[in-house]
Amino acid sequence: MSALRQKLLDRLVNFYPPFLGAGIRVVERAEDGTYLRVRMPLTFWNRNYVGVHYGGSLYSLCDPWFMLLLMKQLGPKYLVWDKAASIRFIAPGKSAVTAEFHVPAEAVQDIRQQLEQQRKVEPKFTTQVLDSSGQLVAEVEKLLYIRKKDS
Repeated sequence: MSALRQKLLDRLVNFYPPFLGAGIRVVERAEDGTYLRVRMPLTFWNRNYVGVHYGGSLYSLCDPWFMLLLMKQLGPKYLVWDKAASIRFIAPGKSAVTAEFHVPAEAVQDIRQQLEQQRKVEPKFTTQVLDSSGQLVAEVEKLLYIRKKDS
């Protein structure tokens, strides 16, 4: 993907209505698709009744990124879906929060090798949601489904 096209995609993602409403923004990303960092401020629109981040917004902050990073690295010959997810709330989010997503090239190579031996793989990835002081707010685990596309 060209740098210009990637820049346009980044901007469009930031204007995706659920992200726009919650204030979710991509703030850093590796060109090779191995890393992404997102941020969400605490605002009127994503604050719950007791004044902390709404749990659904914390999950939305983490929802598509592992899938998208894997799609970028694996390319168009592979099917990548989110299969399951869980979120564990650790502490109330009282400030802006961030989450980082890492999918190392070595993990992608392992997935490719596994798919040479079996039809599908279901890797798990985990990220942490941290507040502005670095305190752990939540942990999110994603289970993905990956296979080669049928020819």
